[in-house]
Amino acid sequence: MTHTYQLTGMTCSSCEDKVKRALELVDNIANVEVSKENNTATITMNKHVAVADLQNALDPKYKISAIEHNETIEQTRSWFETYKPILLIFFYISLITVLIQTTNHHFDYMQAMQHFMAGFFLVFSFFKMLNLKGFAESYMMYDVVARKIPVWGYIYAFLEFGLGISYLLNFNPIFTNAVTFIVMTISIIGVLQSVLNKKKIQCACLGAVFNLPMSTVTIIEDGLMIIMSLIMLTTML
Repeated sequence: MTHTYQLTGMTCSSCEDKVKRALELVDNIANVEVSKENNTATITMNKHVAVADLQNALDPKYKISAIEHNETIEQTRSWFETYKPILLIFFYISLITVLIQTTNHHFDYMQAMQHFMAGFFLVFSFFKMLNLKGFAESYMMYDVVARKIPVWGYIYAFLEFGLGISYLLNFNPIFTNAVTFIVMTISIIGVLQSVLNKKKIQCACLGAVFNLPMSTVTIIEDGLMIIMSLIMLTTML
């Protein structure tokens, strides 16, 4: 995609070169054309880059702003495009869970959560298994356990698979939910640290198959499993 921005503060050709070089260093920027005469910057991107990120790359005396597109719409579109794999996975798992409940006389929330969690762990472990080494290396970048014990990344992928099977077969629900609660609580610690510290690293939730950034989406994903397992545990005890 290519957008043209208003860019003020340039007074000479060296300013053009300085601005051009600064913008070219921003992630996902493919090409930059700067014009002092028109006070514009035409930027070609691999995916949408927020104006705030462009401004942060520049000297404060240069001001950049969108003039030909709606920044809110572009950022929303970019967000959906980035997280489309996870959104589709959650949609399909939710749809299957609801369809299963249509075979019951009433909606069984406990059974629905059990089936949702089975689908979640089986699907997410599948993507991790596609490149187990790649997942373990990515997971080690932020997980508090994997950083100290690298083999934990490999164990975690198989643990997710085991939890998926356990939920599917309704194997020892108290034990299964307790393990889920403990494992996911430990997992979310590293995620929270990375997001709060604004670290730009790859989320390993779908293994190394998709290049998904670590964000609040990852927190919601882990948090949902923690909440569901806690609800089921509380109900059973």
